[in-house]
Amino acid sequence: AGRRLVKIAVVGASGVGKTALVVRFLTKRFIGDYERNAGNLYTRQVQIEGETLAIQVQDTPGIQVHENSLSCSEQLNRCIRWADAVVIVFSITDYKSYELISQLHQHVQQLHLGTRLPVVVVANKADLLHIKQVDPQLGLQLASMLGCSFYEVSVSENYSDVYSAFHVLCKEVSHKQQPSSTPEKRRTSLIPRPKSPNMQDLKRRFKQALSAKVRTVTSV
Repeated sequence: AGRRLVKIAVVGASGVGKTALVVRFLTKRFIGDYERNAGNLYTRQVQIEGETLAIQVQDTPGIQVHENSLSCSEQLNRCIRWADAVVIVFSITDYKSYELISQLHQHVQQLHLGTRLPVVVVANKADLLHIKQVDPQLGLQLASMLGCSFYEVSVSENYSDVYSAFHVLCKEVSHKQQPSSTPEKRRTSLIPRPKSPNMQDLKRRFKQALSAKVRTVTSV
C-alpha cells in the first residue's frame, strides 16, 4: 500500500523472445519450450535506490509490417498508452525485427505526445552468433541515435543483463515520477500565509513604544 507503481510494456516483432524476456526477468528462469502468453500482465516488486517499487510488466502480441507501415492492433496501442516505459525487443537472428525499431520507437512516442517516454532497446539471442543477422553494434548505434538505453542480452544464458535492462527503466521512471510531488510542495509554499489582522496594529504600537522610549531618554 502506498508504493509507487511503474508500468512497463514489452513490444517487438513476433518471435524475438518478448515473453521469454518477461518470464526470465520475473522468475529468473528460462523455459525453452512454452506457450507464448502475449497479452499477460505480470507484477513484481523491485528495490530502486532503497525504495520498493511495485512494477507491472505487460507482454504484447508480435508486431507485423504491411506495405512498409506498422500494423498495430488497438490492444497494442492501449498497452503502449498505459505504460510509463517501454522495452523494444529485436533478435540478432532476425534483421527484419531490427528494421522495425525506428518505426516502433516513433509510434510509441506519437502515442505519448508531449512527454518523453523512457525506452530501452534490447537485442535478444546474443548467444546465437552462428545464425546472427544483426551486429549488436548496429543496435547500440540506433539506440543512441534514438536517445535510448541499449542492452544486448541472452535470455537463455544471462539473467543479470535482462535484470539490468528493466532496472534502468524502473530507475528512470522513478526519477521522472519524483518531481511530480515537488510542484505540489512548491504550490503549497507559494500560498501566502494569512496575515494576522492585528499585525499592522502591532507594528504601529511597536513604533510608538520605541518613539516614547527615545523621548524619555532624550528628556533625561
